[in-house]
Amino acid sequence: MHEEILTYEADGLTMRSHLFFEAGVSAPRPGVLVFPEAFGLGAHAISRAKRLAGLGFVALACDLHGQGQVLSDMEAIMPIITALRQAPARTRARADGGLQALCARPEVNPAQIAAIGYCFGGTMALELARGGAEIGGAVGFHSGLATVAPEDAKNIKGKVLVCIGADDPAISPEERAAFEAEMRAGGVNWQMNLYGGVVHSFTNPEADAFGRPEFARYDAQADTRSWAEMRAFFNEIFSPA
Repeated sequence: MHEEILTYEADGLTMRSHLFFEAGVSAPRPGVLVFPEAFGLGAHAISRAKRLAGLGFVALACDLHGQGQVLSDMEAIMPIITALRQAPARTRARADGGLQALCARPEVNPAQIAAIGYCFGGTMALELARGGAEIGGAVGFHSGLATVAPEDAKNIKGKVLVCIGADDPAISPEERAAFEAEMRAGGVNWQMNLYGGVVHSFTNPEADAFGRPEFARYDAQADTRSWAEMRAFFNEIFSPA
Protein backbone atom coordinates (compact mmCIF):
# COMPACT_ATOMS: atom_id res chain seq x y z
CA MET A 1 0.00 0.00 0.00
CA HIS A 2 1.24 3.47 -0.89
CA GLU A 3 1.37 5.98 1.96
CA GLU A 4 2.57 9.57 1.95
CA ILE A 5 2.19 12.82 3.85
CA LEU A 6 0.14 15.31 1.85
CA THR A 7 0.76 18.93 2.85
CA TYR A 8 -1.57 21.82 2.01
CA GLU A 9 -2.79 25.13 3.43
CA ALA A 10 -6.25 25.54 4.96
CA ASP A 11 -7.73 28.17 7.30
CA GLY A 12 -4.28 29.73 7.69
CA LEU A 13 -2.75 26.44 8.83
CA THR A 14 -0.29 24.05 7.25
CA MET A 15 -2.04 20.69 7.19
CA ARG A 16 -0.12 17.42 7.22
CA SER A 17 -2.53 14.69 6.20
CA HIS A 18 -1.94 11.01 5.42
CA LEU A 19 -2.77 9.68 1.95
CA PHE A 20 -3.30 5.96 1.30
CA PHE A 21 -4.04 3.93 -1.80
CA GLU A 22 -3.24 0.57 -3.31
CA ALA A 23 -0.51 0.94 -5.91
CA GLY A 24 -0.60 -0.60 -9.35
CA VAL A 25 -4.07 0.59 -10.40
CA SER A 26 -4.02 2.84 -13.45
CA ALA A 27 -7.64 4.07 -13.55
CA PRO A 28 -8.66 6.95 -11.25
CA ARG A 29 -10.61 5.74 -8.23
CA PRO A 30 -13.19 7.22 -5.85
CA GLY A 31 -11.66 9.28 -3.07
CA VAL A 32 -12.67 9.46 0.58
CA LEU A 33 -11.82 12.19 3.07
CA VAL A 34 -11.53 10.91 6.65
CA PHE A 35 -11.91 13.59 9.31
CA PRO A 36 -10.74 12.73 12.86
CA GLU A 37 -12.11 13.25 16.33
CA ALA A 38 -11.59 16.57 18.11
CA PHE A 39 -8.16 15.52 19.41
CA GLY A 40 -6.69 15.63 15.90
CA LEU A 41 -5.35 13.16 13.39
CA GLY A 42 -4.57 10.11 15.50
CA ALA A 43 -4.40 6.36 15.07
CA HIS A 44 -8.16 5.86 14.81
CA ALA A 45 -8.76 7.99 11.70
CA ILE A 46 -5.52 6.77 10.12
CA SER A 47 -6.53 3.13 10.60
CA ARG A 48 -9.91 3.81 8.99
CA ALA A 49 -8.25 5.49 6.00
CA LYS A 50 -6.00 2.44 5.57
CA ARG A 51 -9.04 0.16 5.64
CA LEU A 52 -10.70 2.26 2.96
CA ALA A 53 -7.58 2.11 0.81
CA GLY A 54 -7.64 -1.66 1.15
CA LEU A 55 -11.17 -1.58 -0.28
CA GLY A 56 -9.95 0.23 -3.39
CA PHE A 57 -10.48 3.87 -2.47
CA VAL A 58 -7.94 6.66 -2.33
CA ALA A 59 -8.26 7.79 1.28
CA LEU A 60 -6.98 10.96 2.90
CA ALA A 61 -6.85 10.98 6.71
CA CYS A 62 -7.11 14.72 7.26
CA ASP A 63 -5.21 16.90 9.68
CA LEU A 64 -7.45 18.99 11.93
CA HIS A 65 -5.24 21.32 14.01
CA GLY A 66 -2.34 21.92 11.63
CA GLN A 67 1.16 20.41 11.52
CA GLY A 68 -0.38 17.03 12.29
CA GLN A 69 -0.92 17.96 15.94
CA VAL A 70 -2.74 15.55 18.22
CA LEU A 71 -3.94 17.26 21.39
CA SER A 72 -4.68 15.42 24.62
CA ASP A 73 -5.81 18.15 27.03
CA MET A 74 -9.60 18.52 26.85
CA GLU A 75 -9.40 21.94 28.49
CA ALA A 76 -7.20 23.09 25.60
CA ILE A 77 -9.26 21.36 22.92
CA MET A 78 -12.74 22.57 23.84
CA PRO A 79 -12.18 26.32 23.16
CA ILE A 80 -10.77 25.42 19.73
CA ILE A 81 -13.70 23.17 18.86
CA THR A 82 -16.25 25.63 20.26
CA ALA A 83 -14.78 28.40 18.10
CA LEU A 84 -14.95 26.19 15.00
CA ARG A 85 -18.56 25.23 15.73
CA GLN A 86 -19.46 28.91 15.96
CA ALA A 87 -17.63 29.71 12.71
CA PRO A 88 -18.68 27.09 10.15
CA ALA A 89 -16.78 28.92 7.42
CA ARG A 90 -13.54 28.03 9.20
CA THR A 91 -14.58 24.41 9.70
CA ARG A 92 -15.52 24.21 6.04
CA ALA A 93 -12.23 25.81 5.01
CA ARG A 94 -10.23 23.13 6.85
CA ALA A 95 -12.34 20.40 5.29
CA ASP A 96 -12.21 21.97 1.82
CA GLY A 97 -8.43 22.15 1.96
CA GLY A 98 -8.37 18.38 2.21
CA LEU A 99 -10.96 18.08 -0.55
CA GLN A 100 -8.94 20.20 -2.98
CA ALA A 101 -5.73 18.33 -2.17
CA LEU A 102 -7.41 14.97 -2.69
CA CYS A 103 -9.12 15.99 -5.94
CA ALA A 104 -5.78 17.19 -7.34
CA ARG A 105 -4.30 13.71 -7.13
CA PRO A 106 -4.05 11.82 -10.44
CA GLU A 107 -5.14 8.59 -8.69
CA VAL A 108 -8.53 10.14 -7.84
CA ASN A 109 -11.70 10.57 -9.84
CA PRO A 110 -12.78 14.04 -8.64
CA ALA A 111 -16.37 13.32 -9.65
CA GLN A 112 -16.50 10.51 -7.06
CA ILE A 113 -15.68 11.90 -3.62
CA ALA A 114 -17.15 11.16 -0.21
CA ALA A 115 -16.36 12.61 3.20
CA ILE A 116 -16.61 10.69 6.46
CA GLY A 117 -15.78 11.74 9.99
CA TYR A 118 -15.82 10.74 13.63
CA CYS A 119 -17.20 12.93 16.43
CA PHE A 120 -16.15 16.47 15.47
CA GLY A 121 -14.79 15.01 12.24
CA GLY A 122 -18.34 13.99 11.39
CA THR A 123 -19.39 17.58 12.00
CA MET A 124 -16.66 18.62 9.54
CA ALA A 125 -17.99 16.24 6.88
CA LEU A 126 -21.50 17.64 7.34
CA GLU A 127 -20.29 21.25 7.25
CA LEU A 128 -18.33 20.54 4.08
CA ALA A 129 -21.57 19.33 2.52
CA ARG A 130 -23.55 22.30 3.88
CA GLY A 131 -21.00 24.57 2.22
CA GLY A 132 -22.01 23.23 -1.18
CA ALA A 133 -18.95 21.09 -1.84
CA GLU A 134 -19.06 18.83 -4.88
CA ILE A 135 -19.12 15.55 -2.99
CA GLY A 136 -21.33 12.55 -3.55
CA GLY A 137 -21.97 11.90 0.11
CA ALA A 138 -21.13 12.69 3.73
CA VAL A 139 -21.06 10.18 6.57
CA GLY A 140 -20.91 11.03 10.25
CA PHE A 141 -20.10 8.48 12.95
CA HIS A 142 -21.18 9.61 16.45
CA SER A 143 -20.95 13.09 14.95
CA GLY A 144 -22.25 16.35 16.30
CA LEU A 145 -25.32 17.19 14.21
CA ALA A 146 -25.94 20.78 15.26
CA THR A 147 -24.93 23.78 13.17
CA VAL A 148 -25.30 27.53 13.52
CA ALA A 149 -26.24 27.64 9.82
CA PRO A 150 -29.06 25.11 9.33
CA GLU A 151 -30.35 27.13 6.39
CA ASP A 152 -27.27 26.00 4.46
CA ALA A 153 -28.64 22.47 4.18
CA LYS A 154 -30.18 23.62 0.90
CA ASN A 155 -26.63 23.72 -0.51
CA ILE A 156 -26.01 19.99 0.05
CA LYS A 157 -25.43 18.31 -3.30
CA GLY A 158 -24.85 14.70 -2.21
CA LYS A 159 -26.50 12.24 0.13
CA VAL A 160 -26.08 12.13 3.91
CA LEU A 161 -25.73 9.24 6.35
CA VAL A 162 -25.28 9.64 10.10
CA CYS A 163 -24.72 6.77 12.52
CA ILE A 164 -25.51 7.70 16.11
CA GLY A 165 -25.66 5.96 19.48
CA ALA A 166 -29.26 6.24 20.66
CA ASP A 167 -28.00 6.83 24.21
CA ASP A 168 -25.17 9.22 23.32
CA PRO A 169 -25.27 12.00 25.95
CA ALA A 170 -23.41 14.33 23.57
CA ILE A 171 -26.12 14.09 20.88
CA SER A 172 -29.51 14.56 22.48
CA PRO A 173 -32.86 13.51 21.02
CA GLU A 174 -33.56 17.23 20.60
CA GLU A 175 -30.40 17.65 18.52
CA ARG A 176 -31.38 14.65 16.41
CA ALA A 177 -34.86 16.11 15.87
CA ALA A 178 -33.41 19.49 14.86
CA PHE A 179 -31.13 17.75 12.37
CA GLU A 180 -34.07 15.88 10.87
CA ALA A 181 -35.97 19.16 10.50
CA GLU A 182 -32.91 20.77 8.90
CA MET A 183 -32.49 17.96 6.40
CA ARG A 184 -36.18 18.01 5.47
CA ALA A 185 -36.22 21.78 5.04
CA GLY A 186 -33.13 21.57 2.84
CA GLY A 187 -34.58 18.84 0.64
CA VAL A 188 -31.64 16.54 1.42
CA ASN A 189 -31.48 12.83 0.67
CA TRP A 190 -30.57 11.70 4.19
CA GLN A 191 -30.69 8.78 6.57
CA MET A 192 -29.97 8.30 10.27
CA ASN A 193 -29.09 5.01 11.94
CA LEU A 194 -29.57 4.72 15.70
CA TYR A 195 -27.94 2.00 17.80
CA GLY A 196 -29.71 1.11 21.03
CA GLY A 197 -27.68 1.03 24.24
CA VAL A 198 -24.76 2.75 22.48
CA VAL A 199 -23.08 5.98 23.62
CA HIS A 200 -20.38 8.26 22.19
CA SER A 201 -17.20 7.21 20.31
CA PHE A 202 -18.55 3.72 19.67
CA THR A 203 -16.20 3.14 16.71
CA ASN A 204 -13.01 3.85 18.64
CA PRO A 205 -11.48 0.98 20.66
CA GLU A 206 -9.49 3.56 22.62
CA ALA A 207 -12.67 5.22 23.92
CA ASP A 208 -12.72 2.98 27.00
CA ALA A 209 -9.43 4.52 28.16
CA PHE A 210 -11.31 7.79 28.68
CA GLY A 211 -12.69 6.26 31.86
CA ARG A 212 -16.27 7.48 31.38
CA PRO A 213 -18.22 4.51 30.01
CA GLU A 214 -21.53 6.30 30.52
CA PHE A 215 -20.34 8.93 28.00
CA ALA A 216 -17.82 7.30 25.63
CA ARG A 217 -17.50 3.55 25.09
CA TYR A 218 -16.44 1.28 22.26
CA ASP A 219 -19.17 -0.98 20.92
CA ALA A 220 -17.93 -3.67 18.53
CA GLN A 221 -21.38 -4.49 17.16
CA ALA A 222 -22.30 -0.87 16.44
CA ASP A 223 -18.86 -0.34 14.92
CA THR A 224 -19.35 -3.31 12.58
CA ARG A 225 -22.90 -2.34 11.69
CA SER A 226 -22.07 1.30 10.96
CA TRP A 227 -19.06 0.35 8.79
CA ALA A 228 -21.29 -1.99 6.79
CA GLU A 229 -23.86 0.79 6.38
CA MET A 230 -21.13 3.11 5.12
CA ARG A 231 -19.98 0.53 2.58
CA ALA A 232 -23.54 0.08 1.30
CA PHE A 233 -23.86 3.88 1.11
CA PHE A 234 -20.66 4.08 -0.95
CA ASN A 235 -21.90 1.35 -3.28
CA GLU A 236 -24.97 3.50 -3.86
CA ILE A 237 -23.32 6.87 -4.41
CA PHE A 238 -20.42 5.57 -6.49
CA SER A 239 -22.44 3.24 -8.73
CA PRO A 240 -22.90 4.35 -12.34
CA ALA A 241 -26.16 6.17 -12.91
